[in-house]
Amino acid sequence: MITAVVVDIEGTTSPTSSVREDLYGYTRERLPAWLAENRTDAAAPVIAATREQAERPDAGTDEIAAILRGWLDSDVKAEPLKAAQGLICAEGFRNGALHGEFFADVPPALRAWHTDGLALYVYSSGSVRNQQDWFAFARGGELSSVISGYFDLSTAGGKREPASYEKIAGAIGIPADGILFLSDHPDELDAAVAAGWHAIGLARPGEPNPPRPPHRWVDTFADIDPKAE
Repeated sequence: MITAVVVDIEGTTSPTSSVREDLYGYTRERLPAWLAENRTDAAAPVIAATREQAERPDAGTDEIAAILRGWLDSDVKAEPLKAAQGLICAEGFRNGALHGEFFADVPPALRAWHTDGLALYVYSSGSVRNQQDWFAFARGGELSSVISGYFDLSTAGGKREPASYEKIAGAIGIPADGILFLSDHPDELDAAVAAGWHAIGLARPGEPNPPRPPHRWVDTFADIDPKAE
């Protein structure tokens, strides 16, 4: 019996375009000034980690900004980039420049599942900070109150690795066969199933990842009844 649902964000709860254009765009624009203004405090760990990962130990803030922008444009899942994005976008969410955007079927489904007693979690490559803000500052009303926890690359591991799903199951204290994972990416569904989870794919119009067997695919949360899985 399913007692927990874990959701991906990009392409699953939210349009890929909203994540790429809004969060990525805001981060890209603010990066150089943010690094320069915060190089001795909030940005210091990001600068140090970027220097190490890029093997550029003497890189200044302008070069660090160029490296991070390059990773952003190439969709590299680098932890210093995700950390910087979380901190930069936190400002945007709080000053009204950014909002969490969700497909229309998602908020009512999440609220209904929560009311039914299901524990809801988020697992995304974006930083936990970004995830929390995405749900807290959702356009049309906050959704963070129905979410029990968040996982990202630094807390769980890569999304295509079964070990990451095993780690999440251990962290939330629910047996693998009691967890349902929802994602638009076939490789992530494969990894979750390999870890013993149930999984359903989201094939939404206009999203980039095509369905792939053997998973069940739907195009709306309204077609999912977790307790019937």
